[in-house]
Amino acid sequence: MGRNCSMRLGRCVHPHARPATTGRDPLGLLLLLHLLAAVGAPLLVRWWGRQAFLALALVPAAAFGWVLTRLGTVVGGGEVRETLSWIPALDLQIALRLDALALTFAALVTGVGALVLVYCARYFEDDEEGVGRFAGVMTAFAGSMLGLVLADDVLVLYVFWELTTVFSFLLIGGSGAKLAGRRAASQALLLTTAGGLAMLVGLLMISAASGSRLLSEIVLDPGSGPVMVAGTMLVLAGAVTKSAMVPFHFWLPAAMEAPTPVSAYLHAAAMVKAGIYLVARLAPGLADVPGWRPVVLGLGVATMLIGGWRSLRQNDLKLLLAFSTVSQLGFLITMVGAGSQELAAAGLAMTIAHALSKSTLFLSVGVIDHATGVRDLRLLSGLGRRMPALAVIATLAAASLVGLPPFLGFVGKEAAFTALWEGGLPDRVSAVVVLVGLVLGSVFTAAYCARYLWGAFARKPELPETAPAELEHHPGPLFLAAPAVLALAGLAAGPASPLLDHLVAAYAETLPLIAPESEHLALWHGLQPALALSAVTLLGGAAIFALRSQFTRLQHRLAVGASADESYWNTLQGLDRIAVLVTGTTQRGSLPTYLGTILVVVLLVPGLVLLARTPWPDEWRAWDTPLQALVGAVVLGAAVLTVRIRQRLSAVLAVGVTGYGLALLFVLHGAPDLALTQFLVETLSLVVFVLVLRKLPKDIGERHRPAERTVRAVIAVCVGLVMAGAGAAALGARTATPVSTEIPELALEEGHGQNVVNVILVDIRAWDTLGELSVLVVAATGVASLVFLRHRTGAVDRATAEETSGDGGDARRAPREQWLSASSTLAPQRRSVVLEVATRFLFHTIVVFSLFLLFSGHNDPGGGFAGGLVAGLALVLRYLAGGRYELGEAAPVPPGLLLGGGLVFAGGTGLAALVLGGAVLESAYLEADLPVLGHASLPTALFFDIGVYLIVVGLVLDILRSLGAEQDRQEDEEDPVDAAPEEVIVR
Repeated sequence: MGRNCSMRLGRCVHPHARPATTGRDPLGLLLLLHLLAAVGAPLLVRWWGRQAFLALALVPAAAFGWVLTRLGTVVGGGEVRETLSWIPALDLQIALRLDALALTFAALVTGVGALVLVYCARYFEDDEEGVGRFAGVMTAFAGSMLGLVLADDVLVLYVFWELTTVFSFLLIGGSGAKLAGRRAASQALLLTTAGGLAMLVGLLMISAASGSRLLSEIVLDPGSGPVMVAGTMLVLAGAVTKSAMVPFHFWLPAAMEAPTPVSAYLHAAAMVKAGIYLVARLAPGLADVPGWRPVVLGLGVATMLIGGWRSLRQNDLKLLLAFSTVSQLGFLITMVGAGSQELAAAGLAMTIAHALSKSTLFLSVGVIDHATGVRDLRLLSGLGRRMPALAVIATLAAASLVGLPPFLGFVGKEAAFTALWEGGLPDRVSAVVVLVGLVLGSVFTAAYCARYLWGAFARKPELPETAPAELEHHPGPLFLAAPAVLALAGLAAGPASPLLDHLVAAYAETLPLIAPESEHLALWHGLQPALALSAVTLLGGAAIFALRSQFTRLQHRLAVGASADESYWNTLQGLDRIAVLVTGTTQRGSLPTYLGTILVVVLLVPGLVLLARTPWPDEWRAWDTPLQALVGAVVLGAAVLTVRIRQRLSAVLAVGVTGYGLALLFVLHGAPDLALTQFLVETLSLVVFVLVLRKLPKDIGERHRPAERTVRAVIAVCVGLVMAGAGAAALGARTATPVSTEIPELALEEGHGQNVVNVILVDIRAWDTLGELSVLVVAATGVASLVFLRHRTGAVDRATAEETSGDGGDARRAPREQWLSASSTLAPQRRSVVLEVATRFLFHTIVVFSLFLLFSGHNDPGGGFAGGLVAGLALVLRYLAGGRYELGEAAPVPPGLLLGGGLVFAGGTGLAALVLGGAVLESAYLEADLPVLGHASLPTALFFDIGVYLIVVGLVLDILRSLGAEQDRQEDEEDPVDAAPEEVIVR
């Protein structure tokens, strides 16, 4: 058959497994189109209503068409590859691969996805809420699923795997208005995410064992050993949770709270097939790993039987189909995971048949629900006469699922029975047990398909002939188009199975042939035992349906009190109780206890390791100059004084002395830039402390016993010694030349700046700075939002300000009669003329000085951070001199605008470099000889620094308005919640 077989691990490798890939295959472009369509979907729905789904369907339809154009390449044993650079520094690439297996699943994902989107154009109403959001998420899910089956790199596979999890959570939960939907979405998210995390660890383990991150290479040479076995089991954990295997099967029926198109696509054709795909992808290399076959075969057969049994108990048509899907997923994973060529071929054929038939049946339920508003089969009667076209469509799909000729389901089931009958597993006993289980599961399949058709379309004597009496909507041709096409495809694929055999064989031949000979897919193989087994399944299913009343009573008698779903919720409640118990035991509300525990752990773990194994420096030097020792003594004295002082404000001032002392040490060590920043930060910290202390008692009231103070002092001194020792050990342990020795030269040559600190922040490590700025913006917004009760206090309204202050003066008097714009709003006893005069003369000078620091920081001490702090201190001065209204006059701009604008400005600098052909945040330099000024060099990093400046100013302004101005307003207002409209602006 044109293949080379490697007997090691029983694998067969196709001779054309990895042909050269041309750059004309747009695998990445297909994913990008789905992304763009998903982003634009809400806008299209707003413009065109539900007709937008027809436009969105063109994207997966185009992908489906392109995939079919590569059918000849894949059937011939070839494959299509595309590799896109992701993170070159870490050697991470987006590796995509289209072979026979990927093409099969990609065709299902895109073909069924396109038809489901067409179906949505009639399922939803134009005025229905949330349709735009649904369209975007549904399209994004289709793209994620396509990326999953195309991914060859394990990390890329995991990314798309989790994207499908997130998007399915959004689709199942819908708008979040229904409790059942929220519970089902959270349940699916929790289970599949937990399985996905286990799968990630497993993928990393098998990647390490095989020495490659590419799935294609892992399968060719999977490695061996305990790591490989453990990794394989973890990967299977992810697959069985995603594909709803026992005992995780219960999330799939619960997910039926989602709209019918979601059930038809995610839970029949796409998402639940992800686990099937992963098992099929890894089976050629990992099927012989110890534990693989017992897990796959045992869970597969158990899931098929339990799902079929539970399906026969359901009265809701969607739940009936949900449990039948669980049953069929067990059937599929058993065949594709068996690790034999003949069962793999049958499994791939049945995967196609199941996707076509089950999505048809789900869409048919959607039509019934849309037309009648009823899904309970006990309340439907005579619907087959009233909607004959839908009845025919559903019957065709059910016939394929049952395995009637000439449908594709019959071809796949015959192949599976034949393979197991002829020993398609290494162990003959296992083959017999699995065959018995699949035959019994197929009996259940025939029974629940008959029950579905009877419940949905048959005439029931105990009900009126037309129940319900009136149809709410009559399905039109476009509404029935998608299920009709899918049903006819399942019918046509049966006679065309010899053509499909070439695609299936291209994948199956990568697995070993265990049976005496392989059997190709065909509609008729003559009178064989498999045909008799098929007849048994049909007769058994018909008998169960005919005796459904007795069978129902039998199920009630054999019912088990416990269920997996109840066990899941009981487990969650138990975890909640344990969490409450642990929290109540450990979180006692004592900050000294928390801090003491942390510090004791520091002493016991790194402290003991430091004493036991650290090579200490051979030479010790206490100081470079005696002045350093003097500053150190002052800092130590201030630290001791801090813990002895009983007044809060005095303690804060003593803490400030330690900070200023550290700044002096920076000066003595020749780091003026760090010293300047430390001085400014310490000053601003003192201001924040003072603002907070206004709400606290003057004295520290808590008194501790001498023994407690002694223990705390010992812990504090020991931790200080450990940290000092860690610093000395780190300096003494250096063996290589530090990278910092090259930074001054790089800063001058590459960064065109003499201030090494500033060049590092805005050029060499600009990515780090951008991330820190983002965290700073989020933290500032969150903290300020905790203080404000309604809105941010804004600019002054003169009349309201005068009324609040109680000052009867004229608020419109000329500026020359008052030193500050809003000083008259303060009560006379709170005003200081000296401070107002000093502020009037110094404010603008300080602002200009901050700008000087901003623009000179590339070569001299300063920069955007220091400049922003100086400008912030100027605002502090205005607030202290004139109160909250003066702050509004000094900075009438919302802090959020400064924070967001600064972040956009800094990030835009990086994007501008990308647009100009450079790397993100790469600096450029504009040089010119100017009259008078001489030679000038302007780095584009300056614009990044401007963003830093704006963010720091916005942060200080937010602190002043939240801890200062807002606190003032709440004190002045009788009801601090009801702020006057004139005093507030929306942030």
